[in-house]
Amino acid sequence: MFGTLLCLKANAQQASFKTEFIGNSGYWFLPNGDKPKEKIGDSKGSSIMYQGAVNIPLSTKINEHNRPTAWGVGISGAYASLNNERFTGEMVSEIMNLQVGIYHLRPLNGKWSVRASVGMGVFTPSADFSKIRFKNVLGSAAVVFIRHLKPNLAIGGGLALNSSLGYPMVFPAVYVNWKHHGKFNVSAELIDGLDVAASYELNDHVKLSWALEMNGQVALLEKEGKDVIFSHQYIVTGLRPEVRLGKTGLTATAMVGLNLYRPAAYSDRTLKGMFASNNDYYFSASPYASIGLKWDLKR
Repeated sequence: MFGTLLCLKANAQQASFKTEFIGNSGYWFLPNGDKPKEKIGDSKGSSIMYQGAVNIPLSTKINEHNRPTAWGVGISGAYASLNNERFTGEMVSEIMNLQVGIYHLRPLNGKWSVRASVGMGVFTPSADFSKIRFKNVLGSAAVVFIRHLKPNLAIGGGLALNSSLGYPMVFPAVYVNWKHHGKFNVSAELIDGLDVAASYELNDHVKLSWALEMNGQVALLEKEGKDVIFSHQYIVTGLRPEVRLGKTGLTATAMVGLNLYRPAAYSDRTLKGMFASNNDYYFSASPYASIGLKWDLKR
């Protein structure tokens, strides 16, 4: 759930903003083993998410293999409004995530690169800044070694350190970046979330994709006297058009499709709680739509 808290992309000076809507659906529990899933009463919910990010390289130098040595700053924020209906128990209704950090990218030789980041984030169940406490703050650091297998394929792995359990804990970090160019372009990225897309460029300004995305937000809070983590994740798929707006550097994006799976549940803020099997609660499939804007600041 907490891999690298910071986006490690270092090849673009870019700002982005996106609004997402997930329609109403029922709330379910998935038990262990072969037991059937259980509907949780008449509980249901929808959600709206607002996300923004800016990536600012401080210095960049390209080597003879066209790979950068770069330092930069990444800043991101997300707000999720969860419209929960007919819940008998306590349920988080909003989440705010704010993150800032420094990243470094460096080629080691012709086949290997290393990416590193360090930063901090605020993860709260409220947008009220006066309610932010130290327990809502996480520190993070990560190092990922990347093997450039082909010009269009790079995979990597490493370690991410963060304080999500209240003390420093090491987690695995994974990097995948693959692109296939032809009449139809195919790409898969597992860097900061998941993005898989098959796209076709209609002309120099319009690209149409069928995409699969995974994203989410988390809140750190106290429930019944215990420190817990509330995680809200979603896997969506659909048609994603992108329109480049002339030479402004702006690209308008949208997506219409289906939310396939939206887990939303509490877990204890302990190592045992992370792997507990009694918190597999989720919202079922529902309509999904998003609209966004990306700005290439170099143009």
